[in-house]
Amino acid sequence: MVVRREEERTTVDRYPGRVRVNHWVTAISLILLALSGAALFHPSLFFLSGLFGGGANTRALHPWIGVVLLASFAILFVQMVRYNFWQKVDTQWMRHIGEVMSGHEENLPEIGKYNGAQKIVFWLMTLLILVLFGTGIMIWYEYFGASFTIEQQRFGHILHALAAIAMLLVVIVHIYAGFYVRGTMNAMTEGKVTGGWAFRHHRLWLRQEAREGVIDERQTPPRRHTVGPAE
Repeated sequence: MVVRREEERTTVDRYPGRVRVNHWVTAISLILLALSGAALFHPSLFFLSGLFGGGANTRALHPWIGVVLLASFAILFVQMVRYNFWQKVDTQWMRHIGEVMSGHEENLPEIGKYNGAQKIVFWLMTLLILVLFGTGIMIWYEYFGASFTIEQQRFGHILHALAAIAMLLVVIVHIYAGFYVRGTMNAMTEGKVTGGWAFRHHRLWLRQEAREGVIDERQTPPRRHTVGPAE
């Protein structure tokens, strides 16, 4: 990580390029799965299959997109899991969630790279992706149809649909938070955040970066030198 002093602000590297690529592959996969899954879920939404070239193509592509999602999120999980273990400070932070929503974060405890809500989203997504993939295998008739009974497949369909609805709700919360907290989207588009954003929302993480990271002086604007009377 690098802390940079730019002309008008200080920025802190938050996500390297490889993490951002995995994030967006995961995000795009989720969107495609939501659209193709909705087309297969109910006849009134079948028109969405036109985005994938028809019903047959939608049915064929949907599980393979799920494989891409699992692979991409697995890489993302390895990259992020060490920052998402629950700590005592996360419980304290969650108790003040009302102050967070109202924009009064000055009395909250200092937190690391992720707050309690972000950690809950991370673990919910991990659980739901595993459930979706497991139940998806059960109802992937082309390759695994003979491996499960009709009753198991029916149960798989129900659980798959419920997990998909839960995932949709989690993703909506995740997207809303990204836009609600001003400056957050820069982290996944540019890979960096402002020093003020880091100080306000993830102060402990900023302190750790300042201690362990590298301060890049190359972008520091030159100081103006004023000649005084004594000179």
